[in-house]
Amino acid sequence: MTDKIDKEPADTPPQASLPPETIKAIPVRHYGRYVSAVIVLALVALLVNAFATAEKIQWSAVGDKLFDSTVLAGAGRTLLISVLAMIVGVVLGVVLAVMRLSKNPVTSWVAWFYIWFFRGTPVYVQLLLWFNLALIFPMLNLGPIYKDEMTDVMTPFMCALLGLGLNEAAYMAEICRAGLMAVDEGQTEAAHALGMSHGKTLSRIVIPQAMRVIVPPTGNEFINMLKTSSLVYAVTYNELLRATSTIGSTSYAVMEMLFVASIWYLVMTSVFSVFQYYLERRFARGSSRSLPPTPWQKIRVNLMAFSRERGV
Repeated sequence: MTDKIDKEPADTPPQASLPPETIKAIPVRHYGRYVSAVIVLALVALLVNAFATAEKIQWSAVGDKLFDSTVLAGAGRTLLISVLAMIVGVVLGVVLAVMRLSKNPVTSWVAWFYIWFFRGTPVYVQLLLWFNLALIFPMLNLGPIYKDEMTDVMTPFMCALLGLGLNEAAYMAEICRAGLMAVDEGQTEAAHALGMSHGKTLSRIVIPQAMRVIVPPTGNEFINMLKTSSLVYAVTYNELLRATSTIGSTSYAVMEMLFVASIWYLVMTSVFSVFQYYLERRFARGSSRSLPPTPWQKIRVNLMAFSRERGV
């Protein structure tokens, strides 16, 4: 027998005695991001400079009229009509969604026709229809309950409330219907097997689970309602846009007052956007293992990542 030949040199040290090399991480440079950021910032700077150096715009008037009593009253009316119209839209939307899902063909088709009509016609047209309703019905006669002329009933506030609220109900009906259909049918079958009625099953089992789907688009609809409320200018309701336009027409500061209205719209939509975010975060607790980070948590993570990159 021949002995096995050891092919490794005798003077080769064992591999276990070699220390591991230190890995040096080199971050990837994203030069395209830097170039695009510089271009965007340059365009924004040019736009800001164009507005700041405009000779016909008196920026001092914007600051003077921003907290004017007439403007604040108009902003309050905008918020009031938006909240009330949204309440009407949500309540009626839930009813229409239940009617649409009903096995009764009459209620289902009535709900479908309502949604078809109010989603198919512009809000501006609907507001004008309510404003001119006295041309068709000169009197509102409810028998012994109430009787008055339609011109006295259809005030600018009532026209704005009906025009915005009934139109919003059509969209909320579809949102609520999607939320109700998102709940598994087994939940309803289990509730019925336990002896729960249809109404109790809907209120205690189906709707609480559907809220996770209904809340996010509802928040978007309310923010959109704040902006859509400017259309009630057509029915002479003295909301934010009409209040600022009136001041602008008398003081010849038309553009300045439009800036004032825009600032207040941005403030209101921003506040309710934050509220919507935390409301969505609350309803996401039962569906996701980890909640989405808050805006402050996102800022802190980005700052930490930036500091680490600069350190490297």
